Amino acid sequence: MTAATDAPAGLHVPRHHAFSRFCRAFAKRPAGLAGLGLLVAFGVLALAAPLFIGDDQLNVIKVDGPQLSPPVDGYPLGTDQAGRSVLLLVIWGARESLSIGLIATALTVVLGSAVGLLAGHYQGWIGKILMHVTDWFIALPSLPLAISLSAVLGQGAASITIAIAVTSWTATARLVRAQTLSVEARPFIERAKVLGAGNTQIMIRHVLPNVMPLILVSSTLTVASAILSEATLTFLGLGDPTSVTWGSMLQAAFLGGAVTAGAWWYLMPPGIAILIVVLGFTLVGRAVEHVLNPRMVGR
Repeated sequence: MTAATDAPAGLHVPRHHAFSRFCRAFAKRPAGLAGLGLLVAFGVLALAAPLFIGDDQLNVIKVDGPQLSPPVDGYPLGTDQAGRSVLLLVIWGARESLSIGLIATALTVVLGSAVGLLAGHYQGWIGKILMHVTDWFIALPSLPLAISLSAVLGQGAASITIAIAVTSWTATARLVRAQTLSVEARPFIERAKVLGAGNTQIMIRHVLPNVMPLILVSSTLTVASAILSEATLTFLGLGDPTSVTWGSMLQAAFLGGAVTAGAWWYLMPPGIAILIVVLGFTLVGRAVEHVLNPRMVGR
C-alpha cells in the first residue's frame, strides 16, 4: 500500500509508464540534457581509457616526451614535468575521480537515508538521539573533519571515500526525515497500521518508495560536492600518491613549479574537467528536481 493506493483503482500507473513519463519530462529540459551529455562523454572516456592509454604513457620512467612543454604536435594539452601528456592524464584521472565521487555519494545517500528514515519514523527517544547526532555533525567543520579522518585512516582512495561519506550525510538525513514525517501523516499509512503492518514494513514498503524521488535528487547533487571534496583532499596530499586523479594533477602542478613557470596548460585542464563534471551533475540534478517535484512544475 503506497501513495498510489489512495487513488482510484483505475488511476494506478504502472512503474514502466511512470519511468517513460519521467524520461519524456526530462527530455523537455535542455539544461538537463546538456548536463547528461557532458557526464556521458566523461563516463565513456573514463571507461574506454585503458583501451588507448598504456602504462608506458603514464609511467614517469618510461615516457620520453618534452618536459613541461606547451601544446605541440602529439601533445594537444602539453606535457607535465615528467614529459607525460596532460590530455592523457586528464582522461585517466577521470576514472579515479569519478569512481571516488560516485562511491562516496552512494555511501552518503545510504547512511543519510537510513538515519533520516529511522528518525522520521521513530519520533521518540530514538529519533531525538539520531537528530542530536546529526546536528552534532552539522556543527563540526566538514573540511577539517575530513582531513583528520583521512590522515587517521591513511593515504588512499578508500580513506578519502570514507571521509567524504562521514562528513556529507547530514543534509540527506534531514531531507529524508522531513519527507518521512510528511509521508507518515498521510491516510494510507494509518490504514496500513490498522491492517497490522509493522514498523519495518511501513518504512520499507510504504514510506521509502515515496521518499525515493527526493533521495534521487539529493544523490545527483551530492556527487558534485563529493568530486570537489575528493579534489580538495587529494590536492592536500591525502590521496594515493601512485594514482592519477584531477586533484593529484593540481598538486603535482603546484609542487612542480607550474605556477612560477607559467605552465597554464598543466594547471587549467584538470580544473576545467572538475568544473565541467560538477556542472553536469548540477544541471542533471536540477532537471530531475523540476521533474519530480510537483511544486516546481509550473515555474
